[in-house]
Amino acid sequence: MSRIELIATAAFGIESIVARELAELGYHEQRVEDGRVTFFGDELAICRCNLWLRSADRLLIKVGGFHAADFDALFQQVTALSWAQWLSIDSAFPVSGKAVRSQLHNEPSIQSVTKKAIVESLKLSYERHWFNEDGPEFPIEVAILKDWVTISIDTSGAGLHKRGYRPEAGAAPLRETTAAALVLLSFWNLNRPFLDPFCGSGTIPIEAAMIARDKAPGANRGFQCEQWPQITREHWKQARDEVRDRAIARPRFALQASDVDGRVLKIAEKNANEAGVGSDIEFKQMDVLELKTIREYGCVVTNPPYGVRMEDDESAGAIYDDMADAFEPLKTWSIYVLTSHPGFERFFRRKADRRRKLYNGRIECHYFQYLGPRPPGELDTEEISGNEPQPWA
Repeated sequence: MSRIELIATAAFGIESIVARELAELGYHEQRVEDGRVTFFGDELAICRCNLWLRSADRLLIKVGGFHAADFDALFQQVTALSWAQWLSIDSAFPVSGKAVRSQLHNEPSIQSVTKKAIVESLKLSYERHWFNEDGPEFPIEVAILKDWVTISIDTSGAGLHKRGYRPEAGAAPLRETTAAALVLLSFWNLNRPFLDPFCGSGTIPIEAAMIARDKAPGANRGFQCEQWPQITREHWKQARDEVRDRAIARPRFALQASDVDGRVLKIAEKNANEAGVGSDIEFKQMDVLELKTIREYGCVVTNPPYGVRMEDDESAGAIYDDMADAFEPLKTWSIYVLTSHPGFERFFRRKADRRRKLYNGRIECHYFQYLGPRPPGELDTEEISGNEPQPWA
């Protein structure tokens, strides 16, 4: 098998989570940078990572990287790359590009020069002057940062946040990849109670339930590279067999998810059923002030309404004040809240133990983490295997 340099892109603040996911998949040779994790794998790794990465945005093949301060240098160095390794005579290869703080800043020209350079390289490899581009598509991406050029091929197609279970969403949806990262950044595991009291269309509890069951987030969708000759049916069969083999029993407790909006809860239930975890989540219509539970050592992971999303800072502040009252009895629970509201801690009346800057789309947010005590002991895996989820208490 080949040794391929790959890039898993990610929202800022989530890179370390992607790195941890890659390590758990067995890919330890990696470099973490802003917005990406670069690592090495083979053709099977391309299948596995597309299927399994929960918090990454896309998986790219890195074709090359070099310094270029003018179009001559860009053309020459793109031409010198080994394009025939990936592109055949009939391959379609649309080019997109972006530049940040670089001397090359005209993006249409960057795309045009890159396209011409790839054609020139293929002419030399295949000894022909025209390419119909009527075969499998290999989307080329050119990213230039401070005159450093990274050339890559997108293997994913639609972003990895598109799991296929959420045809409908609420008014201010949270990306599936971000929701998964929030859960992975928490202390929650399948043996502890889970609660999202502002679940909206259900993205956070659905992602948590998929994590608990070890369900591959990409299992029910297709990927750009599935038509490529370099990645065979046998690669995909092996990767998808692993998906089926890893599925595990449902979590000990039914995940609890609530929202004051009954209409959006119906969407959440539909999405959970589409994701195959509908039986693992108990949805309930209620205000956060109605929250009561006898369970201990659970985790609240939530993305409540906030000013930019609601266009009403005052209403958001009132919600956070209600959250402070509702969560006050949860002495043994850990609480994790994502919001962009600058006054969250003031309204919530508690300083967070940890804060982490994250992005919800283009909105800068902070992930406020309130760490409760550790449970006195976890149940043995054999004790919880096959248990029915317990209802809302």
